Amino acid sequence: MSDATAVAAAASSTDPAVGLAAVAALRGLQESLEELQVRSARDQGWSWQQIADALRISRQAVHKKYRRILG
Repeated sequence: MSDATAVAAAASSTDPAVGLAAVAALRGLQESLEELQVRSARDQGWSWQQIADALRISRQAVHKKYRRILG
């Protein structure tokens, strides 16, 4: 599933195979969007703490997840 509208509709399906596939697709989309926004924040000079606060996670968690990707 790649179309965001189709994925959102599928997430409420009563067919578990369709619904779970939608959940997996949404998880992938969420990861991509998060990385995009973390990269943008770092490019704009945000600290790891600012990013962590915005994501409502610990600084250590966000730094551990993205330090290799973003430096």
